[in-house]
Amino acid sequence: MEITSKLHFIDWIILSITLFFIVAYGTYVTRKNNNVNDYIKGGNDAKWWTIGLSVMATQASAITFLSTPGQAFHSGMGFVQFYFGLPIAMIIICAVFIPIYHKLNVYTAYEFLEGRFNLKTRSLAAILFLVQRGLAAGITIFAPAIILSAVLGWDLLILNIIIGFLVIIYTVSGGTRAVNVTQKQQMIIIFLGMLVAFFMIVNQLPSTISFANALDIAGASGKMKVLDFSFDLDNRYTVWTGVLGGTFLMLSYFGTDQSQVQRYLSGKSLRQSQLGLIFNGLLKVPMQFFILFIGVMVFVFYQFNSSPLNFNPKVNEAIHNSSFKTAYEKLEAKHSKINAQKRTLLIDGIQENERQKISALTAQDMQLREEGKKIVTALNAQKDFKKIESNDKDYVFIHFILNNLPRGLIGLLLAVILSAAMSSTASELNALASTTVIDLYKRNTKEIKEEAHYVKASKWFTLIWGIIAISVACVANLFDNLIQLVNIIGSIFYGNVLGIFLLAFFIKFVKGNAVFIAALITQALIIFVFLMDWLPYLWLNLLGCVLVMGIAIIIEKLSKYKLKLT
Repeated sequence: MEITSKLHFIDWIILSITLFFIVAYGTYVTRKNNNVNDYIKGGNDAKWWTIGLSVMATQASAITFLSTPGQAFHSGMGFVQFYFGLPIAMIIICAVFIPIYHKLNVYTAYEFLEGRFNLKTRSLAAILFLVQRGLAAGITIFAPAIILSAVLGWDLLILNIIIGFLVIIYTVSGGTRAVNVTQKQQMIIIFLGMLVAFFMIVNQLPSTISFANALDIAGASGKMKVLDFSFDLDNRYTVWTGVLGGTFLMLSYFGTDQSQVQRYLSGKSLRQSQLGLIFNGLLKVPMQFFILFIGVMVFVFYQFNSSPLNFNPKVNEAIHNSSFKTAYEKLEAKHSKINAQKRTLLIDGIQENERQKISALTAQDMQLREEGKKIVTALNAQKDFKKIESNDKDYVFIHFILNNLPRGLIGLLLAVILSAAMSSTASELNALASTTVIDLYKRNTKEIKEEAHYVKASKWFTLIWGIIAISVACVANLFDNLIQLVNIIGSIFYGNVLGIFLLAFFIKFVKGNAVFIAALITQALIIFVFLMDWLPYLWLNLLGCVLVMGIAIIIEKLSKYKLKLT
Protein backbone atom coordinates (compact mmCIF):
# COMPACT_ATOMS: atom_id res chain seq x y z
CA MET A 1 0.00 0.00 0.00
CA GLU A 2 1.53 3.30 -1.06
CA ILE A 3 0.95 6.84 0.11
CA THR A 4 -1.70 8.49 -2.01
CA SER A 5 -0.70 11.68 -3.84
CA LYS A 6 -4.15 13.34 -3.66
CA LEU A 7 -6.11 14.91 -0.83
CA HIS A 8 -9.88 15.04 -0.86
CA PHE A 9 -11.54 18.44 -1.24
CA ILE A 10 -12.73 18.44 2.40
CA ASP A 11 -9.15 17.82 3.60
CA TRP A 12 -7.95 20.79 1.56
CA ILE A 13 -10.66 22.98 3.10
CA ILE A 14 -9.81 21.99 6.70
CA LEU A 15 -6.06 22.31 6.12
CA SER A 16 -6.33 25.67 4.34
CA ILE A 17 -8.78 27.25 6.81
CA THR A 18 -6.67 26.17 9.80
CA LEU A 19 -3.43 27.58 8.41
CA PHE A 20 -5.06 30.76 7.10
CA PHE A 21 -6.69 31.42 10.49
CA ILE A 22 -3.37 31.06 12.33
CA VAL A 23 -1.48 33.42 10.00
CA ALA A 24 -4.30 35.98 9.79
CA TYR A 25 -5.03 35.95 13.52
CA GLY A 26 -1.36 36.30 14.48
CA THR A 27 -0.89 39.17 12.04
CA TYR A 28 -4.08 41.03 13.03
CA VAL A 29 -3.92 40.97 16.83
CA THR A 30 -0.27 42.08 16.94
CA ARG A 31 -0.28 44.73 14.22
CA LYS A 32 0.52 47.64 16.60
CA ASN A 33 3.94 46.77 18.01
CA ASN A 34 5.61 50.18 18.20
CA ASN A 35 8.54 49.61 20.55
CA VAL A 36 11.23 47.05 21.31
CA ASN A 37 9.57 45.86 24.52
CA ASP A 38 6.33 45.08 22.66
CA TYR A 39 8.06 43.43 19.73
CA ILE A 40 10.67 41.35 21.58
CA LYS A 41 9.06 40.80 25.00
CA GLY A 42 5.42 40.92 23.90
CA GLY A 43 4.69 43.87 26.19
CA ASN A 44 5.29 41.68 29.27
CA ASP A 45 1.63 40.77 29.60
CA ALA A 46 1.66 36.99 29.05
CA LYS A 47 -0.17 34.84 31.63
CA TRP A 48 1.21 31.54 32.92
CA TRP A 49 -0.94 29.32 30.72
CA THR A 50 0.09 31.28 27.63
CA ILE A 51 3.75 30.92 28.62
CA GLY A 52 3.37 27.20 29.35
CA LEU A 53 1.66 26.44 26.03
CA SER A 54 4.07 28.70 24.14
CA VAL A 55 7.11 26.99 25.68
CA MET A 56 5.62 23.60 24.87
CA ALA A 57 4.72 24.61 21.31
CA THR A 58 8.23 25.93 20.71
CA GLN A 59 9.73 22.54 21.55
CA ALA A 60 6.94 20.45 20.00
CA SER A 61 7.78 20.99 16.36
CA ALA A 62 6.44 19.03 13.39
CA ILE A 63 9.38 16.73 14.01
CA THR A 64 7.77 15.68 17.31
CA PHE A 65 4.56 14.56 15.63
CA LEU A 66 6.28 13.21 12.53
CA SER A 67 9.24 11.33 13.99
CA THR A 68 8.21 10.31 17.50
CA PRO A 69 5.48 7.81 16.50
CA GLY A 70 7.91 6.27 13.99
CA GLN A 71 10.54 6.06 16.71
CA ALA A 72 8.08 4.10 18.89
CA PHE A 73 7.00 1.91 15.97
CA HIS A 74 10.57 0.71 15.48
CA SER A 75 12.08 0.94 18.98
CA GLY A 76 9.22 1.10 21.47
CA MET A 77 8.55 3.45 24.37
CA GLY A 78 12.14 3.80 25.61
CA PHE A 79 12.59 7.21 23.96
CA VAL A 80 10.41 8.79 26.67
CA GLN A 81 13.38 8.41 29.06
CA PHE A 82 14.99 11.25 27.09
CA TYR A 83 12.55 13.63 28.84
CA PHE A 84 13.03 12.41 32.41
CA GLY A 85 15.36 15.29 33.21
CA LEU A 86 12.86 17.94 32.12
CA PRO A 87 10.92 18.38 35.40
CA ILE A 88 14.23 18.60 37.31
CA ALA A 89 15.48 21.24 34.89
CA MET A 90 12.25 23.26 35.21
CA ILE A 91 12.63 23.46 39.00
CA ILE A 92 16.26 24.61 38.76
CA ILE A 93 15.46 27.22 36.09
CA CYS A 94 12.53 28.57 38.13
CA ALA A 95 14.73 28.83 41.24
CA VAL A 96 17.92 30.22 39.66
CA PHE A 97 17.64 31.43 36.07
CA ILE A 98 14.28 33.24 35.92
CA PRO A 99 14.78 35.42 39.07
CA ILE A 100 18.10 36.69 37.71
CA TYR A 101 16.68 37.42 34.25
CA HIS A 102 13.70 39.29 35.74
CA LYS A 103 15.83 41.23 38.20
CA LEU A 104 18.13 42.45 35.42
CA ASN A 105 15.14 43.08 33.07
CA VAL A 106 17.06 41.67 30.09
CA TYR A 107 15.75 41.18 26.54
CA THR A 108 17.98 38.16 25.94
CA ALA A 109 19.70 35.61 28.15
CA TYR A 110 23.11 36.65 26.85
CA GLU A 111 22.89 40.26 28.09
CA PHE A 112 23.54 38.93 31.59
CA LEU A 113 26.90 37.47 30.51
CA GLU A 114 28.41 40.84 29.61
CA GLY A 115 27.79 42.29 33.05
CA ARG A 116 29.18 39.18 34.70
CA PHE A 117 32.10 38.56 32.31
CA ASN A 118 32.73 40.74 29.26
CA LEU A 119 31.40 41.64 25.82
CA LYS A 120 33.31 38.94 23.93
CA THR A 121 31.92 36.15 26.16
CA ARG A 122 28.39 37.51 25.65
CA SER A 123 28.97 37.67 21.90
CA LEU A 124 30.42 34.14 21.76
CA ALA A 125 27.44 32.65 23.62
CA ALA A 126 25.06 34.53 21.33
CA ILE A 127 26.91 33.31 18.23
CA LEU A 128 26.86 29.69 19.45
CA PHE A 129 23.10 30.04 19.90
CA LEU A 130 22.68 31.58 16.44
CA VAL A 131 24.64 28.79 14.75
CA GLN A 132 22.83 25.84 16.35
CA ARG A 133 19.36 27.39 16.33
CA GLY A 134 19.75 28.61 12.75
CA LEU A 135 20.48 25.01 11.70
CA ALA A 136 17.59 23.65 13.79
CA ALA A 137 15.18 26.18 12.27
CA GLY A 138 16.00 24.80 8.85
CA ILE A 139 15.22 21.26 10.02
CA THR A 140 11.85 22.32 11.45
CA ILE A 141 10.90 23.68 8.03
CA PHE A 142 12.30 20.63 6.23
CA ALA A 143 10.25 18.12 8.28
CA PRO A 144 6.75 19.15 7.14
CA ALA A 145 8.05 19.72 3.61
CA ILE A 146 8.87 15.99 3.48
CA ILE A 147 5.29 15.20 4.46
CA LEU A 148 3.67 17.38 1.83
CA SER A 149 6.17 16.18 -0.75
CA ALA A 150 5.02 12.60 -0.08
CA VAL A 151 1.35 13.63 -0.05
CA LEU A 152 1.23 15.91 -3.05
CA GLY A 153 4.27 14.90 -5.06
CA TRP A 154 5.46 18.51 -5.01
CA ASP A 155 9.10 19.47 -5.18
CA LEU A 156 10.80 19.72 -1.77
CA LEU A 157 12.51 22.98 -2.72
CA ILE A 158 9.20 24.70 -3.50
CA LEU A 159 7.60 23.37 -0.32
CA ASN A 160 10.48 24.56 1.87
CA ILE A 161 10.06 28.07 0.45
CA ILE A 162 6.26 28.09 0.84
CA ILE A 163 6.29 26.85 4.45
CA GLY A 164 9.12 29.17 5.42
CA PHE A 165 7.50 32.31 4.08
CA LEU A 166 4.12 31.36 5.58
CA VAL A 167 5.77 31.53 9.01
CA ILE A 168 7.76 34.67 8.17
CA ILE A 169 4.55 36.63 7.40
CA TYR A 170 3.14 36.77 10.93
CA THR A 171 6.49 36.50 12.76
CA VAL A 172 7.83 39.60 11.02
CA SER A 173 4.54 41.41 11.56
CA GLY A 174 3.92 40.68 15.22
CA GLY A 175 7.16 39.59 16.88
CA THR A 176 6.98 37.77 20.23
CA ARG A 177 3.33 38.58 20.87
CA ALA A 178 2.36 37.08 17.49
CA VAL A 179 4.29 33.93 18.35
CA ASN A 180 2.65 33.66 21.78
CA VAL A 181 -0.95 34.23 20.70
CA THR A 182 -0.78 31.88 17.71
CA GLN A 183 0.88 29.11 19.71
CA LYS A 184 -2.13 28.81 22.02
CA GLN A 185 -4.37 28.07 19.04
CA GLN A 186 -1.79 25.75 17.55
CA MET A 187 -1.49 23.68 20.73
CA ILE A 188 -5.29 23.32 20.95
CA ILE A 189 -5.33 22.02 17.38
CA ILE A 190 -2.42 19.69 18.14
CA PHE A 191 -3.98 18.19 21.29
CA LEU A 192 -7.33 17.73 19.56
CA GLY A 193 -5.79 16.12 16.48
CA MET A 194 -3.62 13.66 18.40
CA LEU A 195 -6.48 12.58 20.67
CA VAL A 196 -8.72 11.95 17.66
CA ALA A 197 -5.91 10.01 15.93
CA PHE A 198 -5.42 7.79 18.98
CA PHE A 199 -9.10 6.87 19.25
CA MET A 200 -9.29 6.22 15.51
CA ILE A 201 -6.33 3.82 15.66
CA VAL A 202 -7.83 1.85 18.56
CA ASN A 203 -11.23 1.86 16.83
CA GLN A 204 -9.75 0.32 13.67
CA LEU A 205 -8.30 -2.71 15.44
CA PRO A 206 -10.15 -6.00 14.84
CA SER A 207 -13.36 -6.39 16.87
CA THR A 208 -11.84 -9.37 18.71
CA ILE A 209 -8.93 -7.23 19.97
CA SER A 210 -9.68 -5.15 23.05
CA PHE A 211 -7.47 -2.30 24.28
CA ALA A 212 -6.00 -4.67 26.88
CA ASN A 213 -5.21 -7.15 24.09
CA ALA A 214 -3.50 -4.37 22.12
CA LEU A 215 -1.28 -3.57 25.12
CA ASP A 216 -0.47 -7.25 25.49
CA ILE A 217 0.50 -7.51 21.81
CA ALA A 218 2.73 -4.44 22.09
CA GLY A 219 4.38 -5.85 25.21
CA ALA A 220 4.99 -9.27 23.65
CA SER A 221 6.60 -7.51 20.67
CA GLY A 222 9.00 -5.59 22.94
CA LYS A 223 7.41 -2.17 22.40
CA MET A 224 6.22 -1.37 25.93
CA LYS A 225 9.52 -1.37 27.79
CA VAL A 226 9.79 2.15 29.19
CA LEU A 227 12.62 1.94 31.75
CA ASP A 228 16.18 0.81 31.08
CA PHE A 229 18.52 1.00 34.08
CA SER A 230 21.58 -0.36 32.24
CA PHE A 231 24.87 1.57 32.15
CA ASP A 232 25.59 0.63 28.54
CA LEU A 233 26.99 3.73 26.81
CA ASP A 234 26.01 2.28 23.42
CA ASN A 235 22.37 2.53 24.47
CA ARG A 236 21.14 6.04 23.72
CA TYR A 237 18.04 5.98 25.89
CA THR A 238 18.29 4.83 29.50
CA VAL A 239 17.08 6.23 32.81
CA TRP A 240 20.61 7.57 33.42
CA THR A 241 21.00 9.33 30.07
CA GLY A 242 17.56 10.84 30.59
CA VAL A 243 18.05 11.99 34.18
CA LEU A 244 21.70 13.12 33.81
CA GLY A 245 22.21 13.93 30.14
CA GLY A 246 18.57 14.95 29.71
CA THR A 247 18.65 17.31 32.68
CA PHE A 248 21.70 19.11 31.32
CA LEU A 249 20.19 19.30 27.82
CA MET A 250 16.91 20.69 29.20
CA LEU A 251 18.75 23.13 31.47
CA SER A 252 20.67 24.36 28.45
CA TYR A 253 17.64 24.51 26.19
CA PHE A 254 15.11 26.09 28.53
CA GLY A 255 17.60 28.13 30.55
CA THR A 256 19.98 29.54 27.92
CA ASP A 257 18.36 29.07 24.49
CA GLN A 258 16.78 32.40 23.54
CA SER A 259 13.94 30.69 21.63
CA GLN A 260 12.72 29.39 25.01
CA VAL A 261 13.96 32.18 27.29
CA GLN A 262 12.08 34.73 25.18
CA ARG A 263 8.84 32.86 25.81
CA TYR A 264 8.97 33.31 29.58
CA LEU A 265 10.65 36.73 29.53
CA SER A 266 7.30 37.92 28.13
CA GLY A 267 5.61 36.94 31.40
CA LYS A 268 3.51 39.50 33.28
CA SER A 269 5.50 38.83 36.44
CA LEU A 270 8.20 36.59 37.88
CA ARG A 271 5.53 34.28 39.30
CA GLN A 272 3.69 34.01 35.98
CA SER A 273 6.94 33.01 34.22
CA GLN A 274 7.73 30.40 36.89
CA LEU A 275 4.20 28.94 36.83
CA GLY A 276 4.38 28.72 33.04
CA LEU A 277 7.56 26.63 33.16
CA ILE A 278 6.23 24.40 35.94
CA PHE A 279 3.09 23.84 33.85
CA ASN A 280 5.31 22.81 30.93
CA GLY A 281 7.36 20.50 33.16
CA LEU A 282 4.25 18.72 34.45
CA LEU A 283 2.60 18.29 31.05
CA LYS A 284 5.52 17.67 28.67
CA VAL A 285 6.53 14.16 29.77
CA PRO A 286 2.95 12.79 29.67
CA MET A 287 2.48 14.42 26.25
CA GLN A 288 5.61 12.76 24.86
CA PHE A 289 4.56 9.46 26.41
CA PHE A 290 1.18 9.76 24.69
CA ILE A 291 2.72 10.56 21.29
CA LEU A 292 5.05 7.57 21.60
CA PHE A 293 2.10 5.44 22.67
CA ILE A 294 0.29 6.46 19.48
CA GLY A 295 3.29 5.05 17.57
CA VAL A 296 3.01 1.79 19.51
CA MET A 297 -0.71 1.57 18.66
CA VAL A 298 0.18 2.15 14.99
CA PHE A 299 2.54 -0.83 15.33
CA VAL A 300 -0.29 -2.95 16.76
CA PHE A 301 -2.59 -1.81 13.93
CA TYR A 302 -0.07 -3.04 11.34
CA GLN A 303 0.03 -6.46 12.97
CA PHE A 304 -3.45 -6.94 11.49
CA ASN A 305 -3.05 -4.90 8.31
CA SER A 306 -0.53 -5.04 5.48
CA SER A 307 2.43 -2.68 5.67
CA PRO A 308 5.30 -1.93 3.30
CA LEU A 309 8.80 -3.22 4.03
CA ASN A 310 9.91 0.40 3.96
CA PHE A 311 7.44 3.22 4.63
CA ASN A 312 9.32 5.74 2.46
CA PRO A 313 7.43 5.60 -0.89
CA LYS A 314 10.50 6.78 -2.81
CA VAL A 315 12.42 3.69 -1.66
CA ASN A 316 9.85 1.28 -3.03
CA GLU A 317 9.56 3.17 -6.31
CA ALA A 318 13.33 3.37 -6.85
CA ILE A 319 14.07 -0.28 -6.00
CA HIS A 320 11.30 -1.67 -8.18
CA ASN A 321 12.85 0.20 -11.11
CA SER A 322 16.37 -1.12 -10.44
CA SER A 323 18.45 -4.27 -10.72
CA PHE A 324 17.76 -4.93 -7.01
CA LYS A 325 14.05 -5.53 -7.66
CA THR A 326 14.20 -9.34 -7.39
CA ALA A 327 16.19 -9.36 -4.14
CA TYR A 328 13.89 -6.76 -2.61
CA GLU A 329 10.75 -8.64 -3.67
CA LYS A 330 12.06 -11.75 -1.90
CA LEU A 331 12.37 -9.70 1.30
CA GLU A 332 8.86 -8.34 0.78
CA ALA A 333 7.52 -11.88 0.36
CA LYS A 334 9.17 -12.97 3.64
CA HIS A 335 7.81 -9.83 5.31
CA SER A 336 4.26 -10.65 4.14
CA LYS A 337 4.62 -14.26 5.28
CA ILE A 338 5.72 -13.20 8.77
CA ASN A 339 2.83 -10.73 9.00
CA ALA A 340 0.39 -13.48 8.03
CA GLN A 341 1.84 -15.79 10.69
CA LYS A 342 1.56 -13.09 13.35
CA ARG A 343 -2.03 -12.27 12.39
CA THR A 344 -2.97 -15.93 12.84
CA LEU A 345 -1.37 -15.99 16.28
CA LEU A 346 -2.77 -12.62 17.42
CA ILE A 347 -6.31 -12.51 16.07
CA ASP A 348 -7.83 -13.95 19.25
CA GLY A 349 -5.31 -12.40 21.65
CA ILE A 350 -2.02 -13.84 22.87
CA GLN A 351 -1.76 -17.30 24.38
CA GLU A 352 0.96 -17.66 27.01
CA ASN A 353 2.79 -20.39 25.08
CA GLU A 354 2.94 -18.16 21.97
CA ARG A 355 4.72 -15.14 23.43
CA GLN A 356 8.22 -16.34 22.58
CA LYS A 357 7.19 -17.14 19.02
CA ILE A 358 5.63 -13.69 18.56
CA SER A 359 8.77 -12.03 19.91
CA ALA A 360 10.92 -14.08 17.51
CA LEU A 361 8.71 -13.21 14.52
CA THR A 362 8.88 -9.51 15.42
CA ALA A 363 12.68 -9.69 15.58
CA GLN A 364 12.80 -11.48 12.21
CA ASP A 365 10.60 -8.80 10.64
CA MET A 366 12.81 -6.02 11.98
CA GLN A 367 15.82 -7.85 10.56
CA LEU A 368 14.12 -7.97 7.15
CA ARG A 369 13.58 -4.21 7.33
CA GLU A 370 17.30 -3.73 8.06
CA GLU A 371 18.23 -5.93 5.09
CA GLY A 372 15.93 -3.80 2.95
CA LYS A 373 17.82 -0.70 4.07
CA LYS A 374 21.11 -2.36 3.03
CA ILE A 375 19.71 -2.77 -0.48
CA VAL A 376 18.91 0.95 -0.51
CA THR A 377 22.49 1.66 0.57
CA ALA A 378 23.78 -0.47 -2.29
CA LEU A 379 21.46 1.35 -4.69
CA ASN A 380 22.70 4.73 -3.44
CA ALA A 381 26.28 3.64 -4.09
CA GLN A 382 25.61 3.33 -7.83
CA LYS A 383 27.12 6.02 -10.03
CA ASP A 384 24.86 8.91 -11.07
CA PHE A 385 21.99 7.64 -8.89
CA LYS A 386 20.02 10.34 -7.07
CA LYS A 387 20.33 9.21 -3.48
CA ILE A 388 17.25 8.30 -1.43
CA GLU A 389 17.00 7.90 2.32
CA SER A 390 16.72 4.34 3.59
CA ASN A 391 15.46 5.42 7.01
CA ASP A 392 11.66 5.35 7.12
CA LYS A 393 10.87 6.26 10.74
CA ASP A 394 9.61 9.68 9.70
CA TYR A 395 7.13 8.17 7.23
CA VAL A 396 5.41 5.60 9.47
CA PHE A 397 2.77 7.88 10.99
CA ILE A 398 2.02 9.81 7.81
CA HIS A 399 1.58 6.50 5.95
CA PHE A 400 -1.02 5.45 8.51
CA ILE A 401 -2.81 8.83 8.39
CA LEU A 402 -3.12 8.96 4.62
CA ASN A 403 -4.12 5.36 4.05
CA ASN A 404 -6.34 4.54 7.01
CA LEU A 405 -8.10 7.64 8.33
CA PRO A 406 -11.37 9.11 6.99
CA ARG A 407 -11.67 12.24 4.87
CA GLY A 408 -11.56 15.41 6.90
CA LEU A 409 -9.50 13.87 9.67
CA ILE A 410 -6.55 13.63 7.28
CA GLY A 411 -6.75 17.39 6.73
CA LEU A 412 -6.95 17.96 10.49
CA LEU A 413 -3.86 15.88 11.23
CA LEU A 414 -1.89 17.51 8.43
CA ALA A 415 -2.92 20.82 9.99
CA VAL A 416 -1.62 19.49 13.34
CA ILE A 417 1.79 18.72 11.88
CA LEU A 418 2.03 21.99 9.97
CA SER A 419 0.81 23.99 12.98
CA ALA A 420 3.57 22.43 15.06
CA ALA A 421 6.11 23.29 12.37
CA MET A 422 4.92 26.88 12.19
CA SER A 423 4.88 27.38 15.98
CA SER A 424 8.41 26.12 16.58
CA THR A 425 9.86 27.82 13.50
CA ALA A 426 8.21 31.13 14.43
CA SER A 427 9.74 30.97 17.92
CA GLU A 428 13.15 30.21 16.46
CA LEU A 429 13.08 33.03 13.91
CA ASN A 430 11.79 35.43 16.56
CA ALA A 431 14.62 34.49 18.94
CA LEU A 432 17.30 34.52 16.24
CA ALA A 433 16.28 38.05 15.23
CA SER A 434 16.10 39.26 18.85
CA THR A 435 19.54 37.91 19.67
CA THR A 436 21.05 39.37 16.51
CA VAL A 437 19.57 42.82 17.19
CA ILE A 438 20.12 43.05 20.95
CA ASP A 439 23.39 41.13 21.45
CA LEU A 440 25.24 41.95 18.22
CA TYR A 441 23.72 44.85 16.26
CA LYS A 442 22.52 47.21 19.02
CA ARG A 443 25.41 46.39 21.38
CA ASN A 444 28.04 47.15 18.73
CA THR A 445 26.34 50.24 17.23
CA LYS A 446 27.84 53.37 18.75
CA GLU A 447 25.19 55.76 17.43
CA ILE A 448 22.03 55.95 19.57
CA LYS A 449 18.93 54.98 17.55
CA GLU A 450 15.22 55.40 18.20
CA GLU A 451 13.00 52.50 19.34
CA ALA A 452 11.34 52.34 15.93
CA HIS A 453 14.71 51.71 14.31
CA TYR A 454 15.35 48.57 16.37
CA VAL A 455 11.82 47.28 15.77
CA LYS A 456 12.41 47.71 12.04
CA ALA A 457 15.84 46.03 12.38
CA SER A 458 14.22 43.10 14.24
CA LYS A 459 11.75 42.65 11.39
CA TRP A 460 14.52 42.69 8.78
CA PHE A 461 16.62 40.21 10.75
CA THR A 462 13.56 37.95 11.15
CA LEU A 463 13.24 37.97 7.36
CA ILE A 464 16.98 37.32 6.89
CA TRP A 465 17.01 34.42 9.37
CA GLY A 466 13.88 33.05 7.73
CA ILE A 467 15.67 33.02 4.39
CA ILE A 468 18.70 31.34 6.00
CA ALA A 469 16.45 28.70 7.60
CA ILE A 470 14.77 28.05 4.25
CA SER A 471 18.21 27.69 2.65
CA VAL A 472 19.27 25.15 5.32
CA ALA A 473 16.01 23.26 4.72
CA CYS A 474 16.70 23.15 0.99
CA VAL A 475 20.03 21.39 1.47
CA ALA A 476 19.02 19.26 4.49
CA ASN A 477 18.87 15.48 4.42
CA LEU A 478 17.29 12.91 6.69
CA PHE A 479 19.43 11.63 9.53
CA ASP A 480 18.84 8.56 11.74
CA ASN A 481 15.58 10.38 12.23
CA LEU A 482 14.67 14.04 12.36
CA ILE A 483 13.90 14.38 16.06
CA GLN A 484 17.31 12.90 16.88
CA LEU A 485 19.01 15.26 14.41
CA VAL A 486 17.62 18.35 16.15
CA ASN A 487 18.66 17.00 19.57
CA ILE A 488 22.13 16.12 18.28
CA ILE A 489 22.63 19.65 16.91
CA GLY A 490 21.62 21.05 20.30
CA SER A 491 23.81 18.65 22.24
CA ILE A 492 26.93 19.76 20.36
CA PHE A 493 26.48 23.37 21.51
CA TYR A 494 24.19 23.46 24.54
CA GLY A 495 26.51 21.97 27.18
CA ASN A 496 29.16 24.58 26.49
CA VAL A 497 26.68 27.47 26.77
CA LEU A 498 25.14 26.02 29.94
CA GLY A 499 28.59 25.75 31.52
CA ILE A 500 29.20 29.44 30.78
CA PHE A 501 25.96 30.36 32.56
CA LEU A 502 26.66 28.10 35.55
CA LEU A 503 30.08 29.71 35.92
CA ALA A 504 28.38 33.11 35.84
CA PHE A 505 25.82 32.10 38.48
CA PHE A 506 27.92 30.13 40.94
CA ILE A 507 31.71 30.42 40.40
CA LYS A 508 32.31 34.06 41.22
CA PHE A 509 36.12 34.13 41.09
CA VAL A 510 36.28 33.07 37.41
CA LYS A 511 36.63 36.07 35.06
CA GLY A 512 35.70 36.70 31.46
CA ASN A 513 38.97 35.92 29.69
CA ALA A 514 39.25 32.48 31.29
CA VAL A 515 35.63 31.65 30.34
CA PHE A 516 36.06 32.87 26.77
CA ILE A 517 39.18 30.75 26.16
CA ALA A 518 37.62 27.74 27.92
CA ALA A 519 34.49 28.00 25.77
CA LEU A 520 36.51 28.00 22.53
CA ILE A 521 38.57 24.98 23.64
CA THR A 522 35.46 23.11 24.84
CA GLN A 523 33.56 23.65 21.61
CA ALA A 524 36.46 22.26 19.59
CA LEU A 525 36.73 19.22 21.91
CA ILE A 526 32.98 18.48 21.80
CA ILE A 527 32.90 18.59 18.01
CA PHE A 528 35.91 16.24 17.95
CA VAL A 529 34.29 13.79 20.41
CA PHE A 530 31.09 13.83 18.34
CA LEU A 531 32.91 13.21 15.06
CA MET A 532 34.85 10.34 16.66
CA ASP A 533 31.54 8.90 17.98
CA TRP A 534 33.01 8.25 21.43
CA LEU A 535 29.83 9.03 23.42
CA PRO A 536 26.05 8.95 22.85
CA TYR A 537 24.97 12.47 21.96
CA LEU A 538 22.99 13.05 25.18
CA TRP A 539 26.21 12.77 27.20
CA LEU A 540 27.77 15.61 25.16
CA ASN A 541 25.70 18.11 27.18
CA LEU A 542 27.13 16.92 30.47
CA LEU A 543 30.64 16.67 29.02
CA GLY A 544 30.51 20.16 27.48
CA CYS A 545 29.25 21.70 30.71
CA VAL A 546 31.89 19.99 32.86
CA LEU A 547 34.70 20.76 30.40
CA VAL A 548 34.04 24.49 30.07
CA MET A 549 33.70 24.90 33.83
CA GLY A 550 36.79 22.81 34.62
CA ILE A 551 38.99 24.43 31.95
CA ALA A 552 37.87 27.96 32.95
CA ILE A 553 38.65 27.30 36.62
CA ILE A 554 42.10 25.88 35.73
CA ILE A 555 42.90 28.84 33.45
CA GLU A 556 41.80 31.34 36.11
CA LYS A 557 43.87 29.59 38.81
CA LEU A 558 46.94 29.46 36.54
CA SER A 559 46.64 33.12 35.63
CA LYS A 560 46.41 34.11 39.30
CA TYR A 561 49.38 31.85 40.12
CA LYS A 562 51.40 33.49 37.34
CA LEU A 563 50.54 36.95 38.70
CA LYS A 564 51.79 35.91 42.14
CA LEU A 565 55.06 34.70 40.66
CA THR A 566 55.59 38.01 38.86
